[in-house]
This record gives sequence, C-alpha cells and structure tokens, in this order.
Amino acid sequence: MIITKKALPRRTFLRGVGAVLALPLLESMAPAMARAAEIQRPAQRLFVGYVPNGVIMDKWTPRAAGGNFTFPASLEPLEPFKEKVSVLSGFACKPAMPQPGEGTGDHVRASAAYLTGAHPKKTEGADIFCGESMDQMAANHIGDTTQMRSLEVALDPNELIGACEAGWSCAYANTLSWRNETTPLPMENQPRAVFERLFGDSNDNSLAAKEARLFEERSILDSLLTEVARLQKTLPQHDRQKIDQYLDAIRDAERRIEIAEHSNIELPQMERPAGGIPDTFAEHARIMFDLQLMAFQTDITRVITFMMSREVSPRSYPELGIPDPHHGLSHHQDNPRQMEKLAQVNRHHVEQLAYFMDKLSNTQDGEQSLLENIVMLYGCGISDGNKHLHTDLPVLLAGGGSGTLQGGRHIRVTEETPISNLQLTMLQNFGVQRDVLGDSTGTISGLFNS
Repeated sequence: MIITKKALPRRTFLRGVGAVLALPLLESMAPAMARAAEIQRPAQRLFVGYVPNGVIMDKWTPRAAGGNFTFPASLEPLEPFKEKVSVLSGFACKPAMPQPGEGTGDHVRASAAYLTGAHPKKTEGADIFCGESMDQMAANHIGDTTQMRSLEVALDPNELIGACEAGWSCAYANTLSWRNETTPLPMENQPRAVFERLFGDSNDNSLAAKEARLFEERSILDSLLTEVARLQKTLPQHDRQKIDQYLDAIRDAERRIEIAEHSNIELPQMERPAGGIPDTFAEHARIMFDLQLMAFQTDITRVITFMMSREVSPRSYPELGIPDPHHGLSHHQDNPRQMEKLAQVNRHHVEQLAYFMDKLSNTQDGEQSLLENIVMLYGCGISDGNKHLHTDLPVLLAGGGSGTLQGGRHIRVTEETPISNLQLTMLQNFGVQRDVLGDSTGTISGLFNS
C-alpha cells in the first residue's frame, strides 16, 4: 500500500462534449490512511425488486426453518449466494386487502401498498391517494448526498392510463414508489433513457435528436477519451485497470442498447413499446441490471426500485416455451400444468436476480464488494395469485448490509406480521429515525447486527 497525501475527490467526474461520467471508487480517491476510516463506514445501498401476480409457494418456501434448509426449485438459481440470502415467510400486506364494498382491485392494491403500508384510495380519476413509500424514506436519508436521490426502473411499459382494474387508477399499478401520499414516481423502462439519465448531459430527448445520434453512431465516451487518457497517466496500475473495465462495461451497455434500438423483430403477443426494448425478458432485465450496477458503482444513487413486471401483466414468455400471459397463468385453478408454467416464470425471474447478485459480488466497493454493501428486498404483494392472497408473502432479504446483515437462513415470523415491520426494521438499520411505517406494529429482531 502506497501512502500518499495526494488523492482524487471521492466524487470525481470526467466531462466532455455533451457528456459527464462519474467514476467508480478508486484507491486513488483517498490517501491510504484516510481510506481506513472510510472503509469503517461503507456507503449503504438499497435495492427493492418486485415481481407480480404471486408465485407457486411450495416451489418457493423452504420446508425447514433456520440455517439447515434447501432452496426449492424456484430459488435454486440463488444457491451460489446462499450465505447472502435469507428467505422470510409469514409476512402479510393487509392494506392490500379489500375494504367493505371495494370488490376487485387486489393487484393494484398489492403494488400500491407494498412499500407504503397504506391502503390506496379507490378512484379512477386524478384524486389518487396512498402513502410515502419506504424506498423514498431511505432515499431522504442515504441519498441526500448523491447525484440522484433514487432511481425507479421497470421492464413493462409505463404508458398505462385510466383504470387497470375496475374502479382503480393505473397510477397504483405503474409504480411502487411514492414521494408522498399524492405523488407516485414514474418508472422508466427504456434502457436508453436510463443510460442517458445516468451518463448523458443533454436535455434534448426528442425523437429527432435520438435519430441523429444513432445516425452518427458516435459513443458518448468518444468525447471523453482525451480526458480519460490524461487521467490514466496519473493513476496506479490497479486503478487504470478498474477504469478500463468500467469503460468497457459502459461501451457494452451502449452496444446492446443500440442493437435493441435497431432491431425490427416482432415480439409474439406483445406490442413493441416505443424506443428500443430488447427482444426477450432476460435480455431486457440484464441490461437494466447492468445499468443499475453502474449507478451503484459510481455512487450516482444509493436507492433503486425495480419492477421486474407489473401486476396484471399480460407478458408471455415464448423463449421459455410459454405463450400464456403471466396474469392468466396466476389464475391456474390448481391445474398442475399451468402451475408448473408459472413456477418456470418465477424461477426465470429469480435467475435474473442471481445474475445481478453475481455482478454485485464481482464489483469492488472499497475493501468489499457491492453485494457486501447493499440490502436487497425482493418479493411480491401477493402469494397465491389464484386466490389473490396477501398473506404468507414470498420475501427474500439479501446482501451484506455493510456488515450488518446475516444470510443463509429461512426465518418464519408470526403469521400475518405486517411486511411494513420488515421495511421499518430495514429503515432503522439505515439510520432512519422512524417508529412507524404504514400499518407497522413494531420491528423484527435478529435480522441485523446493528
């Protein structure tokens, strides 16, 4: 270790023509003696992943509690990360349940209540009302020093308006994140738009501007090459290699986005959204996960909420040999063949989560990996989609929590414990001073070491 008084600022940017690029954490960003103190307090990060329509629970929930458990089929892709994953069972989202006279709406209530712990107001109009979401509470605390307080992304189109279930506004189904009781935050599903938000410096997102950019086929990094070359001369070999790897990842992301934008392949049973969307669910999920990785790696944001699909999603998975719409499969009526298809979809979603965890585990963040310095919540506001149950929810808690979170466990809580209790516990571990979140009744002991 070379001890020097010279150091780059932690938030170092490279700037070129129409481009700004945040750098990942480098050894050169602090003198060695100062870094020892920083390593004691690694940046905390939060990821919330959501999947809709419920899961096949006996393919999800381990039979044994404690540390001596086996992942069921839907969770098997997480086996390499078992020591960083806890399966939690017994939680409920009671605010998603219908109040007298409300009737249908279990799906939109599930997504609206999942992070708010609040029962949304039944309306098809503009007078929507729910509650501040847990991710935004975290962003107010751990995201106040970052370039972006939070990032909200999705894979399904975000253009739905009107009623998504009888009497219920699509605003409740389009997002998990609420700035306050009346302000839902939009989720972006276009990889190019996310990329430009993270790395672009242009306010012109018109179709003409995008077509001109594609016609020129010029990388956003081209205008930064001189600045990168100048910086590289000042860095030790290890940091030069890290920047090279990071720039390669950005170029690869650009390449994949441009391939999607030029693709004319028609998706079966799906209307291609405007812009460039990769042709399969996995391709789309992985490019979005790669963008999220870079957002965390550069400390552009520390809070990301990701809807891998929307409630009542009609998406089909022909690449899996499943032409049936997802929502239809969830109403399987206990048909074993349909249930098996839904379990395949559930596992496919988890495979993409495993891809992201692998990326996080192989990305250094100071002396640890990003996986060690993150808390990940993954699950759904419905357990049995056939019955629209909001009890015994499928819930995963993963990551190292900057040294505070232990994995490798299946934890059963008291039946119908509010999932808001779990989220309040997470917030308090981040240092958020709150005693109540939505319908919470307390916190969960033994999850975190802090």
